[in-house]
Amino acid sequence: MKLRILVVDDEPEIIELVEFNLKQAGYAVTTAADGAEALKKARTQTPDLIVLDVMLPEMDGFEICKALRLDAATAKVPIIMLTAKAAEIDRVLGLELGADDYLTKPFSPRELLLRVKKILARFQTEEKPKEQLRFGDLLIDLPRHIVTWKNKPIEMTATEFKLLTILAQRAGRVQSRDQLLRDVWEYDSLIDTRTVDTHMRRLREKIGAASKHLDTVRGVGYRFVE
Repeated sequence: MKLRILVVDDEPEIIELVEFNLKQAGYAVTTAADGAEALKKARTQTPDLIVLDVMLPEMDGFEICKALRLDAATAKVPIIMLTAKAAEIDRVLGLELGADDYLTKPFSPRELLLRVKKILARFQTEEKPKEQLRFGDLLIDLPRHIVTWKNKPIEMTATEFKLLTILAQRAGRVQSRDQLLRDVWEYDSLIDTRTVDTHMRRLREKIGAASKHLDTVRGVGYRFVE
């Protein structure tokens, strides 16, 4: 069964270019030209990945991305954002709202394909969670809910364990505070993101030297580094 990709852009030439290259690479492709159509197709078809333009009429890509991440049916679908804007603030905003990657127009279709393949491969791997995660002297045993550093157990709450586990399972990928609130605390509506910062501070204190794996990405959130 072919993996399905939803391409959202209001420029027919871009839609045609991206659709042609994705189909040539063996993907099934659905397209949308505006936000309302994009949300409807994302919710009814649940694509394996969404290529989303930022500059859209009525509802921009940032709004669409936020809506998709707040909907349980589409919260986990990977998103690559396309935009003519190259400013860092737009890239940061896209990542903070939950986008998985970012590509600036004009872009190479080959580069887009490489990013699509990389993200899909990563998400398919994540669907088969490991029972143990090891990073040097740090070991996270998921079935037993145990964390050890140099074979010495570290006591932590269930929330701290879940926070550390989610970051470790997504090693190298920036997780926004909003995303962590949804995935760790399972809040349907966003609350004060200082909740995440407070728990991260306590988690770092508890794991001591192992906190070198926890990186703060200013203005966005946190990342686990191997």
